[in-house]
Amino acid sequence: MALRTSARLTRRRMMSVGLMLAALWTMPAGAQDKPLTPVGEWLAEDIGGGGVLDRVQSTLVLGADGAVSGTGGCNRYSGKAKLAGASLRFGALSASRMACTPAVIAQEQKFLLALERTQGWRIDPLRRKLILLDLTGTELVTFSTR
Repeated sequence: MALRTSARLTRRRMMSVGLMLAALWTMPAGAQDKPLTPVGEWLAEDIGGGGVLDRVQSTLVLGADGAVSGTGGCNRYSGKAKLAGASLRFGALSASRMACTPAVIAQEQKFLLALERTQGWRIDPLRRKLILLDLTGTELVTFSTR
């Protein structure tokens, strides 16, 4: 009985290692070497679990110095962020005030509210996605690299 359990555990470990190696093998060259950091250019794929509108780009550009810029989908925004370890807080953001369709404005408002509520971040290394989190760890926005 103990031998069967041990053999099952060994097979599970081997499968886990195999899956990890397969994931690393399918990553583009150099992706394994990229630091896991939110600094860079990102494109929102999901806001608050509701997806995003086709052909409307909500973006985030985060500099190593904390400079923040991007577009909510209609208007450009800029400001500062504080990044310390897994903590990320956006300061007051200034934005242009262009007129857009109600649906685009609604997405932009959800996006900017999500940035305001952000308390942390994590990166899904296998999917290469940046995920912004609120205080409870709830996912606010999921980004892909640009």
